[in-house]
Amino acid sequence: MKTPSKSGDGKNSSGRGQRDLRVKVKTAKGRKLSSTLWLERQLNDPYVQRAKREGYRGRAAFKIMELDDRYGFLKPGARVVDLGCAPGGWCQVAVPRVNALGENAKKPQGRVLGVDLQEVEPIAGAEIHQLDFLSDGADDQVKAWLGGRADVVMSDMAAAASGHKGTDHLRIIALIEAALAFAFDVLEDEGTFVAKVLAGGAENEMNAMLKRNFRKVANVKPPSSRSDSSEKFVVAMGYRGRQIQGGAAQDPDGDDE
Repeated sequence: MKTPSKSGDGKNSSGRGQRDLRVKVKTAKGRKLSSTLWLERQLNDPYVQRAKREGYRGRAAFKIMELDDRYGFLKPGARVVDLGCAPGGWCQVAVPRVNALGENAKKPQGRVLGVDLQEVEPIAGAEIHQLDFLSDGADDQVKAWLGGRADVVMSDMAAAASGHKGTDHLRIIALIEAALAFAFDVLEDEGTFVAKVLAGGAENEMNAMLKRNFRKVANVKPPSSRSDSSEKFVVAMGYRGRQIQGGAAQDPDGDDE
């Protein structure tokens, strides 16, 4: 790893200004170029740096933060389920917003429940469980832990990358559809579903199902999502009960954004 040399006055000696302060990473023996480029991008990503400064477990925390700033679904008193919650950044954001620690006595206290296949380090104010949400009875188990239904089901899950864009797109759509089926079983009326999607064309059927079952459906790319990434997020609000047949019209104010 090398950083540009600087002159004694604190300015870059090349005269090209701050642009030269970017961290460069040499490709080590045995390491792929793609890995080197990923590491270089991480080291220079302002959101990665900000996450470290502010104590979040990853840059993804800012994505749910920006989505909630815009749509306001993490309300005090809300019961939230985070599917595939590792490493825990989304839970970290949700805890203070729903008042899960009860620190604001003037506002209702919410709940944050994270589930993942792997163990996740504890998060103050969140209940973390090792659980496969696809397993039989997982929905009933989550409702038992919550003591009722959820107001928000959110997911930043992505299927393991295969290196083939079309295959990866289909895999994440299948994963989101599974998360949506889970949400249908555990969401409270007027609840919200938030999930990451990779754009690619196969999401049309999923969007149609969302529009049949929620009052408002938005497809959004938050500022913290990298511009060169095909990811976006679906925010579906106002759950009105599962309607597999038909195709109830969406409310006039519920058009895609």
